[in-house]
Amino acid sequence: MAEKQAHNQRIRSWLRQLKDVFLDAEDLLDEFECEALRREVVETFHGTTGKVRRFFSRSNPIAFRLRVGHEIKEIRERLDELKSNKAIFDSLTSIDHHGGGGDHHERVNVTHSFVRASKVIGRESEKKQIINLLIEQGDDNRSGNGNVSVIPIVGIGGLGKTTLAKLVYDDEGVVGHFEKRMWVSVSVDFEITRLIKMILSSASDTEMSDKLSLDQLQGRLRRALKDKKFLLVLDDVWNEDRIKWSELRDLLIEGTKSGSKILVTTRNTSVAEMMGTIPTNINLQFLSFEDCLSLFVECAFKEGRHKDYPNLFEMGKDIVRKCGRVPLTVKTLGSQLYSKTDEREWKFVRDSEIWKLK
Repeated sequence: MAEKQAHNQRIRSWLRQLKDVFLDAEDLLDEFECEALRREVVETFHGTTGKVRRFFSRSNPIAFRLRVGHEIKEIRERLDELKSNKAIFDSLTSIDHHGGGGDHHERVNVTHSFVRASKVIGRESEKKQIINLLIEQGDDNRSGNGNVSVIPIVGIGGLGKTTLAKLVYDDEGVVGHFEKRMWVSVSVDFEITRLIKMILSSASDTEMSDKLSLDQLQGRLRRALKDKKFLLVLDDVWNEDRIKWSELRDLLIEGTKSGSKILVTTRNTSVAEMMGTIPTNINLQFLSFEDCLSLFVECAFKEGRHKDYPNLFEMGKDIVRKCGRVPLTVKTLGSQLYSKTDEREWKFVRDSEIWKLK
């Protein structure tokens, strides 16, 4: 009962967020209507009343287009995020409704740095590419950031950017190459004081006091990284404000040893372009069908047991095809079907309405 209430609370939270997006979109449409009306009035009265022209000239068409374009982009990103969450919510609800049960875990933005390498399927070539950039490649970079190179991993939600970063972070060669390693889950809030605290906490394995001022924190950060070759992972970055990034970057590069690296994961190409110092970003692609099927089998069946259920395995192939080669979706649905042998449950997932979402 408590699990169901918690799940319903997450649904309500999702619906509130969706409502907020729609209200913002509605406000934007109202602005379009007002702008269209403004231009119509200007054209009607053009050349007749100087006062009217001066009144409506306060609206800058170029500024309007730039601002509206940014707001449309933000709304689309928020809808994409909510849509991916809805697919997961629907899959959990559908399976529970048909007797699936199981635990429900709220999606949160906080990540950690550990992953079992043996459980990760695919991404071997990307892992090697990033390790090469971290260890073997020289320290030159295109933006002149001194001793620190910034390597962005870019891709849509659910492709495994964080998992790939974990694989690299825990690689034995990488561990031995850097004197200090730090992992920070950034998410939407790119607030400088918060980030410095998290970097220092990761570097020292000690929680920073809230009583420390920003000046004290930046001093501690520079001392902690001085003459050190470090690796810092900034996971799930959304910030597009160059000033905020420059403020943090300047603290990180001051006095550090040549060869220090920052690994960034982000969904936004614009963020990667702003932060990256390498010629080409690591653009994460969809997993192959074969790798997705292996991941699904790993999640849905006990080891080696998929051969005992040929009908379920064939239905699993259909489910994997519908997942669009996105590992998070494959893993989520496979995990919810784990050890279930009722074909009706598998058919319900395979034929669910969620696949009609683009």
